[in-house]
Amino acid sequence: QVQLVESGGGLVQPGGSLRLSCAASGFIVSSEAMGWYRQGPGKERELVAGISVTGIRTNYADSVKGRFTISRDNAKNTVFLQMNSLKPEDTAVYYCNRVNRATLSPFGFGSWGQGTQVTVSS
Repeated sequence: QVQLVESGGGLVQPGGSLRLSCAASGFIVSSEAMGWYRQGPGKERELVAGISVTGIRTNYADSVKGRFTISRDNAKNTVFLQMNSLKPEDTAVYYCNRVNRATLSPFGFGSWGQGTQVTVSS
């Protein structure tokens, strides 16, 4: 059974940083491309970053490019999202899930974790 457990969110001032972690289990994590998604208040869920199976390829939504960095540790079945220069519009619940291996586009499992809340406010 797919399990995704996100952590590391919190309240941060504009310009601050956070590092999110996702512990994955129930599938062969090292065989899947992974990504971070977010859902802001009153908005649909969107993909913000994707990383290939080996970690060599990454892509980012334009809104976070240059500020967020996705990485993974396949030995520990963990995916990370380093978020710098945070803005109020980054406020959302952040989730990790699968992405398409070839295109790094949305391709989540039917099952989602509880997410981790990120709030950017002064």
